[in-house]
Amino acid sequence: LNRKDVFLPQLKAALRASCYGNVAIMFPMIINVSEFLKAKEFVNLAKEELTEENKKFKDAKLGIMVETPAAAMSADILAKYADFFSIGSNDLVQYTLAVDRSNAEISHLYNHYHPAVLRLLKNIIKSAKTRGIPVGMCGEMASDPKAAMLLLAMGIDELSMGAPSIPVVKEQIRSITTDEANVLLQKALEFENGDEVKKYL
Repeated sequence: LNRKDVFLPQLKAALRASCYGNVAIMFPMIINVSEFLKAKEFVNLAKEELTEENKKFKDAKLGIMVETPAAAMSADILAKYADFFSIGSNDLVQYTLAVDRSNAEISHLYNHYHPAVLRLLKNIIKSAKTRGIPVGMCGEMASDPKAAMLLLAMGIDELSMGAPSIPVVKEQIRSITTDEANVLLQKALEFENGDEVKKYL
């Protein structure tokens, strides 16, 4: 936000590209609503400049990468202003558990089945659904077939992953009904640590 010289040209380029395809702009590392509103002001400024320059553009949906515990806990507030959410599972898990995945001494503590993570995810997705905005996920958890069952029950709309993971996750999702996934989720939320959840799934 303090690099207008870089940020504004990027936004203008994205808006101009929207004439040629379905473009959405997602802002990372949001921790409070004022940051997102300031980013939206930049988008409006970009539109004004493009109009003055007689350059064609279309509106783009504006979303938030929910990857900080602050954003996760205030998802109900952020959902009032965003067109969509995308959960960045890698950073969200890392920051929630205070575990650096690249540190060999503690990387074994990184676990996206941790009860705190599951509760945050449930809150994010519920907040999005309440406001009627779509919510997706990217990162390691999005490509985990077992996690997909829990995310399905929570109401996730979209999973983003590398191509090799798609068939496995797809097969897992097709092998379970929503009712069965709901049962799994309720049971998973009863466990007190992530290893128990992983073993159960």
